[in-house]
Order: sequence, then C-alpha cells, then structure tokens
Amino acid sequence: MAKLKITLVKSTIGRKKDHIATVNALGLKKIGNSVVHEDTPQVKGMINKVSYLLTVEEI
Repeated sequence: MAKLKITLVKSTIGRKKDHIATVNALGLKKIGNSVVHEDTPQVKGMINKVSYLLTVEEI
C-alpha cells in the first residue's frame, strides 16, 4: 500500500473547530510539521476536508 507524506503549510488559527480537529487527528501540530500515513480512504477523506492547509506527497 502507498504512503502519503502530509505537511501543514498554513496556520489553523481562525479556522473552523472541526478543521482544527482534523489537522490534529492527522498528527500535525505546527506549520512545517510532516507526518507519514498509509493511503486509506479515511486518511484521504481527512486530507480532502482540509486540503487548503496541507501539501501531500506520495512516497
């Protein structure tokens, strides 16, 4: 299964609470932080919800 490298590039300040919770659930805390997750439908849905805050690379 493919892996995705997800990086937070914009701040969560002033965003909707559910968007902030989604970013936190992905494991991202500060701008510039990156995490690696498996490419699953659940993770894809989370990325889709807050895509304007993230960059995603396939590993």
